[in-house]
Amino acid sequence: WYSLPLFVVAHAARQTAKGKMPTHAHKNRKKRGHVSAGHGRIGKHRKHPSGRGNAGGQHHHRIMMDKYHPGYFGKVGMRHFHKQKNHYHCPIINLDKLWTLVGEEVRLECAAATGKAPVIDLTDFGIFKMLGKGQLPKQPVVVKARFFSKLAEKKIKEVGGACILTA
Repeated sequence: WYSLPLFVVAHAARQTAKGKMPTHAHKNRKKRGHVSAGHGRIGKHRKHPSGRGNAGGQHHHRIMMDKYHPGYFGKVGMRHFHKQKNHYHCPIINLDKLWTLVGEEVRLECAAATGKAPVIDLTDFGIFKMLGKGQLPKQPVVVKARFFSKLAEKKIKEVGGACILTA
């Protein structure tokens, strides 16, 4: 140890465990001798002076919660006990996407043959409800579904088609 040159000894003293900053590089080396280390004499550097986490949201932090997080506390709406999602399962499709289910070639084939209208059963595609957004091409089509909106029914009948309700 004594036979090593001085710069090697100094370098060995500065080497530390991997990922750990050497002590001489820490900021508090500069604060040595200054009583409060930059945290002030009056307020003092204490652990959690205003509580941990979201503490005091309805008490001493109320202004912050009301200003930046309105509606955080309280309830909205009615409770539904034992809610089963399948009671509300109702996939939809709009009129403008109706012909994409059977394909363009089927539409052209049916357009060529007069008096021939394809039957599109939406439940076969896992769709329950027909909605009325968009336009239909001017050719009749028979649509089977569990539910139709008023607008969808009106537009299908305007092009000479029919709406058939299924269970």
